[in-house]
Amino acid sequence: MSPEQVLAGLRETIVAAAGKRTPLEIHGGRTKHFLGNEPRGEPLDVRGYAGIVSYEPTELVVTVRCGTPLEELEATLAEKGQMLAFEPPHFGAGATVGGTVACGLSGPGRWMAGAARDFVLGASLLDARGELMHFGGQVMKNVAGYDVSRLLCGSYGTLGVIAEVSLKVLPVPPLRWSLRMSIGVDEALSALHHWAGEPLPLSASCWGDGKLIVRFAGSEAAVESAASRFINRYSASPLAEEVADAFWHELAEHRLPFFHGDVTLWRISVPSTAPHLELPGRQLIEWGGGLRWYIGEASAAEVRAAAQAAGGTASRFRGGVREDSFHPLSPTMLALQRRVRMQLDPLGIFNPGRMYAAL
Repeated sequence: MSPEQVLAGLRETIVAAAGKRTPLEIHGGRTKHFLGNEPRGEPLDVRGYAGIVSYEPTELVVTVRCGTPLEELEATLAEKGQMLAFEPPHFGAGATVGGTVACGLSGPGRWMAGAARDFVLGASLLDARGELMHFGGQVMKNVAGYDVSRLLCGSYGTLGVIAEVSLKVLPVPPLRWSLRMSIGVDEALSALHHWAGEPLPLSASCWGDGKLIVRFAGSEAAVESAASRFINRYSASPLAEEVADAFWHELAEHRLPFFHGDVTLWRISVPSTAPHLELPGRQLIEWGGGLRWYIGEASAAEVRAAAQAAGGTASRFRGGVREDSFHPLSPTMLALQRRVRMQLDPLGIFNPGRMYAAL
């Protein structure tokens, strides 16, 4: 079927579901099916609405349909020496662009490049009436409705079907160099905070089990100068290119030994200046200290209390009981989310309860 026919089919399904008030579970490749609360509703597979609509390498923008495989988009960008700088994780074969945006997840590059939502320029959304709504544009200066486009990023499909999305892309850096050093957690957090304020071409960081690995990316002169300084001052050891590439990929895809096992994994987002969280168990720290992965014996209440005390939030990322996965919203934020949803999905048919039971 043509993209137009697929889109028409999706609209018909949505209109019929709305008429019967039948919940719909929007999904693509289901590689992120484990995220959030237990999915509910009749499956609505959007993978048929696929393909790159337009790509302007000189303008650093690409517009893609929701069902487009993420690996297909990344391969197309790579042919032109470009990339998605926020390095979205796939979490398995079949990941789609729509699912990537809906979940709003970013990989190691998020520390300096920005989050997934920072790269969303515009989007088209199928609402609960089956109407195709357009937000934003294809350039950063076009701000009409731009915040709505970004709001869809991380909405987990609760606002509607993200039919198309326009994304900002960036050139692949000329040189990447990763270094490893032995360092305690407190010293690592202090150093990362200090380095973030210096003119260094840092692009990623990861601390775990007494080892800190940092990645420089940029011009050859800048990267080589920074790497030489770290090797001399901090006794850092350079990683071979293939070893480094494999490490950052396995980190993004949660294939490192830290993530192995049938355990509950917590995702804790805090200010990068927050001290080490005193929780029993293991932690892996990314994004210059702003992202803490935690596995341990602490209860949900204890994990969230520690995160909140540090000025952040904690969500159950994987494992455990699939309810109350996300950090509880304040009454004000819950009211705002309800207002937005009422505008786009007044009957509450899209992925109900996926983020919060009250939504």
